[in-house]
Amino acid sequence: MATNAAGVQHIRLRKPEPPKASNVTKRHTGLLQDKIRRSARAPWAPSFSMAVRILLLVRFSAAMYSNISDCDEVFNFWEPLHFLDRGHGFQTWEVSPEFSIRSWAYVLLHLLPTRLISVLVGPEKRPAFFAVRISLAVMSVLAESKFYRTAYEKINEHVGRYLFFMLLTSAGMWNSSAAFLPSSFTMCTTMMAFSYALDPPSNAKAKRTLLATVCFTIGAVVGWPFALALAIPFVFEEIFVFGGDRVPPAIRTTWSLGRLRRFVGAVITAAMIFIPVIGIDSLAYGHHTVVPWNIIRYNIFGGSERGPELYGTSPWYFYLLNLFLNFNILVPLALISLPALAITYRYDHLRLGAYKASPDQSSPFTLLTMRLLPFYIWFGILSLQAHKEERFMFPAYPLLCLNAAVALYLIRGWQEAIFISITKSPYKAAQSSMFRTFTLSVIVTASVISISRILALWTYYHSPMTISFLFETEELPRLLNVTGFLPPIPPNTHADEMPRIDLSPIKGFNLTLCYGKEWYRFPGHYLVPDGVRVDFIKSEFDGMLPGHFGEGELKHVNGPSQYPLAPFLLRPEMRLVPAALNDLNREAPSYYVPVETCDYIVDLDFPKHPVSSANEPRYAVNTDTYDRVACIPFLDARHSSLLTRTLWMPGEKWQSMNEFGDYCLLRNRERVRQKEEVVLRNKL
Repeated sequence: MATNAAGVQHIRLRKPEPPKASNVTKRHTGLLQDKIRRSARAPWAPSFSMAVRILLLVRFSAAMYSNISDCDEVFNFWEPLHFLDRGHGFQTWEVSPEFSIRSWAYVLLHLLPTRLISVLVGPEKRPAFFAVRISLAVMSVLAESKFYRTAYEKINEHVGRYLFFMLLTSAGMWNSSAAFLPSSFTMCTTMMAFSYALDPPSNAKAKRTLLATVCFTIGAVVGWPFALALAIPFVFEEIFVFGGDRVPPAIRTTWSLGRLRRFVGAVITAAMIFIPVIGIDSLAYGHHTVVPWNIIRYNIFGGSERGPELYGTSPWYFYLLNLFLNFNILVPLALISLPALAITYRYDHLRLGAYKASPDQSSPFTLLTMRLLPFYIWFGILSLQAHKEERFMFPAYPLLCLNAAVALYLIRGWQEAIFISITKSPYKAAQSSMFRTFTLSVIVTASVISISRILALWTYYHSPMTISFLFETEELPRLLNVTGFLPPIPPNTHADEMPRIDLSPIKGFNLTLCYGKEWYRFPGHYLVPDGVRVDFIKSEFDGMLPGHFGEGELKHVNGPSQYPLAPFLLRPEMRLVPAALNDLNREAPSYYVPVETCDYIVDLDFPKHPVSSANEPRYAVNTDTYDRVACIPFLDARHSSLLTRTLWMPGEKWQSMNEFGDYCLLRNRERVRQKEEVVLRNKL
């Protein structure tokens, strides 16, 4: 420092101050530690905010373009939401007050986006559909980002980076992130719970216990009660594993009681979520009900005549094949993560670092085992069940990626150890690029296969949503145009300057859109404009189809409700008990309409391999009655190559190995013409 005294300058040299502790990034503090390049700069990985921005790009795309792959998503969640929002929709037996195994509290969480978008863009329903999907995607992005950053900090920097790219590019996360399903909701709460649970337990970390317990509980109570199985290792660890505490034998009893009291307190606090959930569901159904218990009772204690097996059974390897479709080479990595950890513990134990194993403290091996176990537990439990569905695996998707990331890092560690053993030179190992090349090749290969799978799903199976879009944007405007309800458009009007079409006059046509054998691909009333009724016609399916809320024969088993209704959120039809709905998957013929009453039919036809029956004639080739409004290619999976139907391959050579059918919107020529004439006469 320069000073000036009596005209003389003095220079004092001072050592630079060390950076503040808060600005120093501590490395090599996770459960897994690097053995080479320990003094090198940390590997690049996005910050939390950068991870959010990158993930948003992909998840927004999923919200806009992913298919609805499960009819349960439509009929048990989109339709009840549409009923709350618009006053009509399909009702399944699960949301009948007689059975009440679907939570209206969960559905109500998604009502706000529909109301907000209605204020912003008007009464059109399609924007509301995508507003809900985008809100689901945002929730997933926030949970994924926090989950990834916690793995980065608490397990290993490389593991965190691998995890980020596995989450980002996998087809499984693409499908589940924007799905309106309790299992997707539970997937997000599971990631949030693990964001706290990945931190080793300690008496100084009561916040970890409380927040992880609350997240697990919210996922089980609001989402899916069976997801509590994922919390089993956390509960064991919280009560019995020392974690970050040093516990000499003299204080072990006191320590155990303290941990137990803390966990019980967290459970009691988390259980408070039952109060609003039970309250909302009881108001909705008109009688006291606990939906999570109803779900457990039906699926486990339903008896021989009831239960999920009524809706199909699958072999034990169903989830193995399904996971390969969605995560490809990451699946074997996830499944070998625990054996790989055992091998590392035996032959490369110095990589298990943050805590030294001792009788008074948990080893990193024990702690990491607790974090890898949940995926195995979930996979094992679901594989033992006779009834299997893809969505059941959603809560464990992020855990699969975590296990795969850990296994990939451990295998890289083996390569480093073998290289050092052969060359006797850690320096050469630090300079070698072969380890980076190996992990990069795995991540890139998994990403490319997943992207190919995503493109295949959109290219081959997006037709049901495309048909609904064409019905709204082309066929209904055509009807309004021929009947004079559309205002004249000035010549030379650019497509971007086209006025918004008001479809409200379509109500005057009393149109009926029918689904037969394609009932399970109906995308929901949000993608069908108001004024068009949707009904089912008889097909070869002989199970239980949904009916319309408040219609048909009713049985009022509840009697006068003991709970007042909240008219700004709930509707009285929610408390009516349809007589035809049952939990035995028995067909309800009263829910079908004659095909002659349908103005439009959505049907799938395979011209090269036609299949027809008395209940499923080939409507698409009946040109005497129907006009083809639009037909979109739909993959004929039974007559396509296994490889090319599973993955999208560019080029005519690969596409020639697939066969396609016609997914069609058909117009009953005479019925629609008569309705056009009636509307014209009434207008004149």
